[in-house]
Amino acid sequence: MEREQMEFDVLIVGAGPAGLATACRLKQLNAELAIAVIEKGSEVGAHILSGAVIDPIALNELFPDWKQQGAPLETQVQKDEIYLLTSDQTSTKIPEWMAPKSLHNQGNYIISLGNLTRWLATQAEELAVDIFPGFTGAEITYDTDGKVTGVCTGDMGIGRDKMPKDSYMQGMALTAKYTVFSEGCRGHLGKELIRHFNLDKDQDPQHYAIGLKELWQIDPEHHQPGLVIHGSGWPLDKSTSGGFFLYHGDNHQISVGLIVDLNYSNPWLNPYEEFQRLKHHPVLAQYLRNGSRVSYGARAIAKGGFNSLPKMFFTGGLLIGCDAGTLNVSRIKGSHTAMKSGMLAAEAIHSALINNHKDLSEYDELFKNSWLYDELYGSRNFGPALHKYGNWFGGAFNTLDQNFLGGKLPVTLHDRLEDNAQLKEVSQVEKINYPSPDGILSFDKLSSVYLSNTNHEEDQPCHLQLSKEEIPTKINIPLYSEPAQRYCPAGVYELVEKNNELQLQINAQNCLHCKTCDIKDPCQNIQWTPPEGGGGPNYPNM
Repeated sequence: MEREQMEFDVLIVGAGPAGLATACRLKQLNAELAIAVIEKGSEVGAHILSGAVIDPIALNELFPDWKQQGAPLETQVQKDEIYLLTSDQTSTKIPEWMAPKSLHNQGNYIISLGNLTRWLATQAEELAVDIFPGFTGAEITYDTDGKVTGVCTGDMGIGRDKMPKDSYMQGMALTAKYTVFSEGCRGHLGKELIRHFNLDKDQDPQHYAIGLKELWQIDPEHHQPGLVIHGSGWPLDKSTSGGFFLYHGDNHQISVGLIVDLNYSNPWLNPYEEFQRLKHHPVLAQYLRNGSRVSYGARAIAKGGFNSLPKMFFTGGLLIGCDAGTLNVSRIKGSHTAMKSGMLAAEAIHSALINNHKDLSEYDELFKNSWLYDELYGSRNFGPALHKYGNWFGGAFNTLDQNFLGGKLPVTLHDRLEDNAQLKEVSQVEKINYPSPDGILSFDKLSSVYLSNTNHEEDQPCHLQLSKEEIPTKINIPLYSEPAQRYCPAGVYELVEKNNELQLQINAQNCLHCKTCDIKDPCQNIQWTPPEGGGGPNYPNM
């Protein structure tokens, strides 16, 4: 059955900061363009999760009057604090002069990134951009010459048996002169494009972390609007890198979270449980006690930085934002870089349309002449230094590089071992035993997933696909005690006994779309694919 088709000048897949910045900038350059943005979440912002402290540099360029236009940037950073947690009760506060300048946040704002994307969507719609939430980009379409021509949206109303239900509605073919992919970290279409066009040739492999976040309503007496706290150390062991954040926003709310690098080696490690332990440390607990959780979520983070950036242009389109990995890990920020990559994409597309160019190679020159390139290049050693030398020596290296040499150290460190290849077998490591949640500061997974407002149509094919059904039973369970049941932050994967044998059960309804399973599975056997449009979390203020 031939699909219904819609044609546009430019199609954008993903209504995050990068995609919406692309759309707005394109309309500023040429108001006559037909631009469409599709978004797999039930609404714009539904799947957006970030700390978030934002540098307004890109927003200043895109909408210089954003304050007058009511952009939701209310709480400016007033104070930075950085801690090394040395045990479950002790800590060392790092003097400001010892911290890398990239962790200083003066002039930045504590925000809800979801609310900012909702505001950007409003601006885009006022510029006559068509935005379609609830529609997934299921597959990429190519012409006979191999040029990307657009995407097909996912079919709706397919049952678990993969047969059409009464509610069946076939997906549409959306075509465009240029297609921009801005799906966020580990986008499934971006993953295909990188492989199909060999975009990551000669680059370091992309590296990832999982970020877990809770939003808390706290006692007004403990609230310090504009206070930003970062730290590392306990509860993560010396062989596991990562760090925590706690941001005092507006309305007596704080964002608290833990970032765990996915290059960890102990298969018993459970990032969710590490986060629950973290909140009991006095540095964090002093603000959380007598408060209540409002929301919970998790998301993978692309943190390979400059050394892992793929080529971002190909015939017929561009790969931008966290889909390409533009996050600056040295600043723990990716929103301003994602937006700038989208604005550069708009300029490259505008030029190509005027000059009738098939490819968008001009993007490369625009990127290399931008502050985005300079910022990412200057921080290229940050992540590899921490991975190679640990928090203390890696931190000292980064302070020297960032504070005294401005990121211009004549050495480039590399991290060429992929995250999924670093797990040891359970027989080689000590098991980690986690305390039970107390229901005050720490909580079980399922009550947390409830706060994410996650929902999927139950009668649909499982969107978490195993390349080989036998791998969990033959490899992951005996060698690693099936790490998916621990690295998943939502209880999607569990072991059940069937026919006197432990087997992997997938509870896809719980999925937060974090993509951690697609990244960390040691055999790369789990493939995340988009479920029916509109499914997944519905984050209200994250």
